[in-house]
Amino acid sequence: MDSQDQVCPACGQSVERVVRRHKTLGAWVPVWGPGPCRNPDCARYPGPSRTREAPPSAPSPPESAGRPTP
Repeated sequence: MDSQDQVCPACGQSVERVVRRHKTLGAWVPVWGPGPCRNPDCARYPGPSRTREAPPSAPSPPESAGRPTP
């Protein structure tokens, strides 16, 4: 293993190293890479978005609900 520190590609802050698996020729091989960024101001932060989301709108009634039956 190399001893280089992993950094976030978006903000440059150091991040932890994580291991993922990759299948090669029928065998699972470990692949080391950068983990998630823990900087809340970073674009790659995995936490909730900083912008407030609009509340879900109420479902619209079916088209046949307002029409009188013939």
